[in-house]
Amino acid sequence: MKTRRLHDQIVTHVEENRTIYLFTTVLFFIGIVFGAIIVNSLNLTQKNDLYMYLSQFFVQVQDGRIAGSKEIFSQSYIHYGKYFALMWILGLSLIGLPVILILLFLKGVVVGFTVGFLVNQMGFQGFLLAMVSILPQNLLLVPAFIIVGTASVSFGLKMLRQQFAKKVYQPVFPQFLRYTLLLLCVGAALSVAAAFEAYVSPYLMKFVVG
Repeated sequence: MKTRRLHDQIVTHVEENRTIYLFTTVLFFIGIVFGAIIVNSLNLTQKNDLYMYLSQFFVQVQDGRIAGSKEIFSQSYIHYGKYFALMWILGLSLIGLPVILILLFLKGVVVGFTVGFLVNQMGFQGFLLAMVSILPQNLLLVPAFIIVGTASVSFGLKMLRQQFAKKVYQPVFPQFLRYTLLLLCVGAALSVAAAFEAYVSPYLMKFVVG
């Protein structure tokens, strides 16, 4: 019964926010395309400087001179957690809606730029590096960011309607509770993504670089 109820709540949430999900997903992938385009707009000096730093990092990976797995895990988890927390806070603010959309777009830009730069500079080896160091955790992180972004925008819009459409009144606390619980549940995916980034990706990267 609990599983059935949870399933119904998920379906209801998706149906109610279908348009926002579509918009945030398209916005995120536009960011990815934009990030890939930025790579081609860099001049030769900028590309060489970035590749030099990248090469130094690869040497450190190959020699095992990178941070320990526990440290990488904590840093990754805190980084993604701060991103989620910022979106949650912005969802509570009436003026935070455009910032949430900008954060989603920028996240897409970072992913697109990273993958695009690796492939542009290293060819097939860069593609392999992207597959082992970026793709696996982002299979969890991208849906998580889209869900959190959508939930934050949806909650912000509800608060906006509460302020300007006085006839449309719904208790705020139950909505706030559902909003917060959704973000906490999605936030659990962070631990899996951070664990892969800390305990698996360095070994896969070392194998590809070697």
